[in-house]
Amino acid sequence: MGKAIAIFNQKGGVGKTTTNINLGASLALLGKKVLMLDIDPQGNTTSGMGISKRNLEYTVYELLIENDFPTEKAIMHTSVEGLDLIPGSVDLAGAEIELVVLEGREKRLKRAIDKVRGQYDYIFIDCPPSLGLLTLNSLTAVEGVLIPIQCEFYALEGVSQLISTINLVRQNLNSSLEIEGVILSMFDGRTNLSAQVVQEVKKYFGSKVYSTVIPRNIRLAEAPSYGLPITEYDPKSKGAEAYRAFAHEFLKRSEG
Repeated sequence: MGKAIAIFNQKGGVGKTTTNINLGASLALLGKKVLMLDIDPQGNTTSGMGISKRNLEYTVYELLIENDFPTEKAIMHTSVEGLDLIPGSVDLAGAEIELVVLEGREKRLKRAIDKVRGQYDYIFIDCPPSLGLLTLNSLTAVEGVLIPIQCEFYALEGVSQLISTINLVRQNLNSSLEIEGVILSMFDGRTNLSAQVVQEVKKYFGSKVYSTVIPRNIRLAEAPSYGLPITEYDPKSKGAEAYRAFAHEFLKRSEG
């Protein structure tokens, strides 16, 4: 059965989508079968994989709103072999309101994912940077939370709130929810600040912090505008090297 992981941080711009796409692609290159879900109304994982959001027939929206919607109908193959996607759309912004009156509103995504778990090794969910019903559905559907943290001055701002949220979900909706790990992104080795942030985050999260750090890298920033993961856009870049290293470390921890 596939392991489901939410990529979540209540702060925006910390590298959630970049991690979703590039960890997923790197794991697929290592022979793993990976499914990504884009539950952010902005749909950045979808466009970052080169898929137009205009003419999508089915998205995560149908999985959440329609009763007994067949999950497989919404799955799209990407340019990377072994990497599939259930796209997001702007309709998800309205789903927050529509879900309020639906039965089992926090567990609708879990029901949809459970239908296809057996087909994948890993399922990653790109969460919006907010704590609404979309994020609650994600945290209820998974076993682990992967937290990207940017190497910047306010890195730990909001982290205690994030941990409180995870604890609340664990107590009330998903007793098996754990922190999978913390990945530090946008690291700049030339600055003292980045090194200080790494130390602070390690002090807070301890052994949950991956030893791999993702560097600030122009090629990594360019890749989404070409609709490609960094492993395809520029496989020799420092960003691609870092995500390959992260995928190896992730597997080692995840599979022991």
